[in-house]
Amino acid sequence: MSSKYFVRLSDVPGYHPANHHGTTNRRLISPDTVGARHMEILHGTIEKNQGALPHAHPDLEQACYVLAGRALVQVGDEPQREVVPGDAVFFPAGVPHVVTAVSDEPLQLLVIYAPPYGENPAQVVR
Repeated sequence: MSSKYFVRLSDVPGYHPANHHGTTNRRLISPDTVGARHMEILHGTIEKNQGALPHAHPDLEQACYVLAGRALVQVGDEPQREVVPGDAVFFPAGVPHVVTAVSDEPLQLLVIYAPPYGENPAQVVR
């Protein structure tokens, strides 16, 4: 990356997060990419019938904004809902959630964490 504040998706290496199947994340905005201290934004791609197993993030909030594709999402004890492009979902700290891509095309979404997660794919979060 040649800029201090601008990030191109194609310049960011992907990783496969723990507790997720068929998922590739790329850190766009993070302490490592632009020096962000209070948030982290990732681009996620999830293949059909794949996604996040039930898990929670005890010390951070998460939000997802759907760019393409469709998914079934459950947050806590709320009924499962289908999300489509333009929809956003909030995951409170400590609340279990599940995301499963259901469209033929891959689900693409922005994932926002506050504070930054800095997820280590080798570390399983439940």
